[in-house]
Amino acid sequence: MNNIELESVVNAKLKVHLFKDYTFNGLQVEGKKQVNSIISGVSICQELLEYAIKKKVDAVIVHHGCFWNRDLHIIRGIQRKRLKKILSNDINVYAWHLPLDVHKTLGNNFHIGRKLNINYQNNITKYVSWGNTDKKMTGIELYKRIKKAFFRSPFYFGKTGSKYINKIAWCSGKGQSFIKQSGEFGVDAFITGEVSEETIHYAKEYKIHFFSIGHYASERNGIKYLGRWLKKIYGLHVEFLDIYNPI
Repeated sequence: MNNIELESVVNAKLKVHLFKDYTFNGLQVEGKKQVNSIISGVSICQELLEYAIKKKVDAVIVHHGCFWNRDLHIIRGIQRKRLKKILSNDINVYAWHLPLDVHKTLGNNFHIGRKLNINYQNNITKYVSWGNTDKKMTGIELYKRIKKAFFRSPFYFGKTGSKYINKIAWCSGKGQSFIKQSGEFGVDAFITGEVSEETIHYAKEYKIHFFSIGHYASERNGIKYLGRWLKKIYGLHVEFLDIYNPI
C-alpha cells in the first residue's frame, strides 16, 4: 500500500477530521513510498525503533508519536536520536492519538469496557464513557476483575465509596481530571490510566471508587486492534510490540 493511502484510510476510519488534538494525527515522518510491513506499539521510543529496524519494516504505527505541542520545532537530544534512526532507515512513522481513544470498535475506551464486561450506555463527555456492570459488585471485586483483565494491580481508592458498584465511568490514558464530570454525573466508580494528588480529594468528596489501571495498560489495545484491522482489511503484515511500562 502507498504510504499516503495508508494515512488516508486510517484517517477516514478514525474520523480524524472531527478532532482537535494537541498532536498531529497521521503520517508524522515520511519514509519509503510502499508499506507492506509494520511494527505497532503504544509509544515511539528507541526500543521500538531498534526493533523495527531489526525487522526491516516499512512503517511504525503508534498511539503516542514524535511530536507534541512545542516539540514540533525542536530537534535535539533524544528527539534528534530518534529522528536520525527513523530518517536514516527510511521508516514511515504514523501516530493516531485522541481519535483512537474513542473509536467505537477499535478505541481504547471500547476495549476497557469490553475487557471489564461493562455494558456501555453512553458518553459523559467526548472522551469519557459510562455503563453498568453485569452485576453489582464491591470495590474489591472490581479491583480483582481489573487485575485479571489487565495483568496488573491497579491503584485503588474507595474509602468513601458506596457499598456496591453498578454505574461506572472510564477514560483511557491521562484522564484523571475527568473524575469531576464523572462525579457530577453520579457514577459509583471511575476508572482511568493515571492518578494525581488532587484525584483522591475528588474521589472522597464525590464518594466514588477510583481506579488507576496504568496509562500504558489502558491504551495498549487500541493500537493493537488497529493493526489487526489493517491486516484483515488490507492484508498488511502488522506486528504489535508490547513494551512493558509500569505507568
